[in-house]
Amino acid sequence: MNEPGIQSLMDQETLDDRVRAGEMPSWVAAHWHSFQDGLLGQRNETPFPCFFGAESVHQGEPLYTAVPSMSDADALVSLRDTILEYLEVYCDHAERASLVTFFKPPEEPLSEQAYHDALWHILQTLHVHDTEPWPADIPTNPDDSRWEFCLGGEPMFPTCRAPFYDDRKSRYCPIGLEITFQPRTLFESLSVTADTEAGQHARDVIQDRLTEYDGVCPHADLGDWGVEGDREWIQYMLSADETQAPETCPITVTREHPKPAARLS
Repeated sequence: MNEPGIQSLMDQETLDDRVRAGEMPSWVAAHWHSFQDGLLGQRNETPFPCFFGAESVHQGEPLYTAVPSMSDADALVSLRDTILEYLEVYCDHAERASLVTFFKPPEEPLSEQAYHDALWHILQTLHVHDTEPWPADIPTNPDDSRWEFCLGGEPMFPTCRAPFYDDRKSRYCPIGLEITFQPRTLFESLSVTADTEAGQHARDVIQDRLTEYDGVCPHADLGDWGVEGDREWIQYMLSADETQAPETCPITVTREHPKPAARLS
C-alpha cells in the first residue's frame, strides 16, 4: 500500500499529501476535492445522506486509487490487482474502509448511456479477469434478489457518482466516473443489512436525508440486497433518464474458472 503511482492503493492521508504536494495529475486532485466537498459538505442545509460514508471520510478511513482509463484493458487489470490488494487489508485498516476509485475523465463530455456502458464494461472486465471462482452462494443471474457483483471471492456493492446527475447531487461528480467498492462483510460488520433493526433505521435516516439533500424523492430503484423484488445491479448507477439506462443487466457472469484465455484480451 502507498506505493508510487496513481494506480497504487493509498490511504486517505497519503492521497491528500500527494495532492497537496502536486504529485498527482490535476484530474486526480479534482476528483479528490470533489469527493471531499460532496461527502463532508452540505446541500440544502443537509449533510451528505449516507452518514456512515461521511463519518468515514471525516475519520480518514477509506482507501483510494485512480485509474487512467475507463476502457484500456491494462488499466482495468491493474484495477483488479488493486481491488484484490484492498480486500486483503481493508479489515485491518479501519472499520468503514471502502475503496474509492477515481477514473480519468474523457476528453469530451459523455452521455448518461455512455457512462452506464463504461461501468458495465469495467465490471465485466474485472469479472473476466477474476483470480477466484464466483462464490457458490451468490447467484450468477443478476435478476435474482441475492445477486451482487463479486471479485476475488468477495461479494461487494459498487456505487457510482458521475457528471450526468443534474438533480440527484448525492450521486453527482462533475469530474468523471467514480466508483466506491464496499464489500458485503463491511455492511455485516456494522450490522446495517436489511435484516437488522439497525439496518432498517439507517435506511430510513438516509432516505430522509436524501429527500432534503437532493430536493427530490429517493430514486424508485433504491432497495435492499436479498429483498424480494429489489435488484442490486440497477442501484450501482441509478438512472437520471431511464431511457438511457439499461433495461437488463449488461454483465454476463459464469462460474467457469479460470475463464478461457480467448476471453482475457
